Amino acid sequence: MTHVSDTCAELIGTLAAGTPLTHEQYRFLFEHSTAEHYQLAAKEARRVCDRHYGRTVFLRGLIEFTNHCACGCRYCGIRAKNTTVRRYRLTDTQILECCQTGYKSGLRTFVLQGGEDAWYTDERLCSLVSKIRAEFPGCAITLSAGERSRQSYQKLKDAGADRYLLRHETADQVHYAYLHPTPQSYRTRMRCLADLKALGYQTGAGMMVGSPGQTPDCLAADMVFLGSFRPHMVGIGPFLPHHATPFAHEPKGSLDLTIFAAALVRLLLPCALIPATTATASASADGRIRALGAGANVIMPNVTPAVGAQYELYDGKLRSGLESAANIAELTAALEQAGYTVPVSRGDFTDTQGGLYV
Repeated sequence: MTHVSDTCAELIGTLAAGTPLTHEQYRFLFEHSTAEHYQLAAKEARRVCDRHYGRTVFLRGLIEFTNHCACGCRYCGIRAKNTTVRRYRLTDTQILECCQTGYKSGLRTFVLQGGEDAWYTDERLCSLVSKIRAEFPGCAITLSAGERSRQSYQKLKDAGADRYLLRHETADQVHYAYLHPTPQSYRTRMRCLADLKALGYQTGAGMMVGSPGQTPDCLAADMVFLGSFRPHMVGIGPFLPHHATPFAHEPKGSLDLTIFAAALVRLLLPCALIPATTATASASADGRIRALGAGANVIMPNVTPAVGAQYELYDGKLRSGLESAANIAELTAALEQAGYTVPVSRGDFTDTQGGLYV
């Protein structure tokens, strides 16, 4: 092994032993790691995940309840300026039917994901959350509805929401501005994440890997941010372009680099809930199993009805096969055959590190 290769292996070992790296060290890893180091990180990440969660994979029912969005994120297929997408909102009745379908299939967490839709006032969204809480009192409710006020987040939590997913997308302010036009801002995104955690949500952050303008410095900044913020959940997927966005002709993010980044996050945050994301599965037929092998421990089958095909954040997004709630039994069997267990469980975050995620 060369000196550079030795250094990469040593840095992965340091992180696996529980010592966070510096920005410069993370950048070195992203600049110089090879396939051999990717494999080493994945092996260590799976070992760390096994120590904290065993071979358990938690399932969540994903409900894409609205594709209306006021934002202009330059990578997103449902951005406000995309006039070709057919917009929809599920009714409360449809959403509750999705929950019922998922519940019958063994799902005990429902993830309501949507664009930043102004139609969903606090009153309307709180009413929906309250209905789900009343009908499914033993289940977890996760929201992913974008940036809102602290008061709004508090009301939603009081209505029964347990978790909130809000990917930070990038911890580099210049890169953030490149991906998101004004009035969207890095400062507001970070304020929202801080509010969510302070209010007691199980809070999720995360980023795209290979997004336009991203550098090893950007990825290093992501790692430093995640180590400081210590979210309970981290979603990581490759950048996949959408034909109706300004980034339509940009290259896809590397799946290998994505899984390497996810493995490093597992080493950094041993207790985090890390999904094998839909984007990872969409990028490659073996994307999901590779992500699990690198320390992921969550999968989110889609329980949205057919109209959810219009929730196309990127081209080629999977909605059928094992990504579909209709095939949860098949998904469970495939996971068990691969050596994982799939409990009927809310799959809550478990802090076995003594309060480091507070």
